[in-house]
Amino acid sequence: MFQRSIIDKLEEWKNNPRRKPLVIRGARQVGKTTAINMFSRSFEQYIYLNLELPEEAKLFKQEISFEERIEALFFYKNMIREKSTLIFIDEIQNVPSAISLLRYFYEKANDIYVIAAGSLLESLIDKQINFPVGRVEYLFMYPLFFSEYLKALGENETNVLINRVPIPSYAHEKILKLFYRYTLIGGMPEIIQTYIDKNDITLLSPVYQNLLISYLDDVEKYAKRKSQVRVIRHCIKSAFSEAGNRIKFEGFGNSQYKSREISESLTMLEKTMLLRIVYPSTSISLPIVPDRKKSPKLIMFDTGLVNFFAGFQKDLFLLKDLNNLYKGKIAEHIIAQELMDYYDSPLREINFWVRSKKESNAEVDFLVQWENLVIPVEVKAGAAGRLRSLHQFIDKAPHPYAVRFWAGKVQIDKAETIAGKSYFLLNLPFYTAGKLKDYITWFINKVH
Repeated sequence: MFQRSIIDKLEEWKNNPRRKPLVIRGARQVGKTTAINMFSRSFEQYIYLNLELPEEAKLFKQEISFEERIEALFFYKNMIREKSTLIFIDEIQNVPSAISLLRYFYEKANDIYVIAAGSLLESLIDKQINFPVGRVEYLFMYPLFFSEYLKALGENETNVLINRVPIPSYAHEKILKLFYRYTLIGGMPEIIQTYIDKNDITLLSPVYQNLLISYLDDVEKYAKRKSQVRVIRHCIKSAFSEAGNRIKFEGFGNSQYKSREISESLTMLEKTMLLRIVYPSTSISLPIVPDRKKSPKLIMFDTGLVNFFAGFQKDLFLLKDLNNLYKGKIAEHIIAQELMDYYDSPLREINFWVRSKKESNAEVDFLVQWENLVIPVEVKAGAAGRLRSLHQFIDKAPHPYAVRFWAGKVQIDKAETIAGKSYFLLNLPFYTAGKLKDYITWFINKVH
């Protein structure tokens, strides 16, 4: 087991006197249960309940008062209420009524710390399950970010360095190499643990295969109806090769499925946090408004899985620049994965920019909000003068700031668009994506 950054967020939740029962949301096998087990060490007592087990599910199915249910929980685990206690209700989706009961922990038993999670919890959202609005709070969990990957590898000094803004130039080559390996294998905990234990990438194939099989096995539980099962299975299998691309719902993955069938299935998979449907925007200032009439991009939740199932792993071994692989889509994909923390939660949309004119194919990879500004972010190699789409954004924008991720070192350029507008370009190494907010603050303060 290795330390996850979510532990710090859990500690903040624990120390908040106004805390509510916490629901951990995330895709299957991103490490939710392991993280909570590690967090439990800071309590005097830990009650772990897995509602896949009939005898533990029964504790939430009995027709008894809430006070009696609390007594039953402590009695079942042979514990006393007077000690600081964390209750973790895992696989809570197996007893939907247990979700409704969470509100009473907030209203009647706030001395008990309660966390709930479930590998298929997201699939319940559209099935009229009564989530106690205003009585619970949420925390989102993803595969390991690069900083967590470094800690898992024991690269503690390297992790300290990537948190320095700007990062020292002498560390660049080593960290870039580590980031490329992270891009290659991805951030799934079981993959990383196997890699640490075996130090052999060729032994990871069965783990990737088993992960995909587990997602396919869950399809019957995701689907609202039997006819949707085949469509969701097709979407899972096809999504990895479409990752990073703009997609059309009609005929997705060279199928005969209609737009509505694909749209419903991809939306369901988005709720399970296996993927993100990223819509374009024509906004150059706040608010960033997505245009759902235009073709979206598809971003999977883990780049390592994309590399494996799309067959890119061999190409990554000797790569000097991520932009040279798959037309730069893998570079864009790993940056999207690292930016998940920037966007706080799946409830905040990731967007890319397109020009409003129909005949224009101008496209900027990401839009991020920094204070009251919308900052364009490109993932590209080459000279600043070749960033034509970025120039079109800057020409229209009410500010002169832009960001470009590349394989080079941290660098600030004073540049000029093709139309002649001066602007400042912050060039950042790929591995700094997780610190983008800090870098933009540093950048704007420096050029002022």
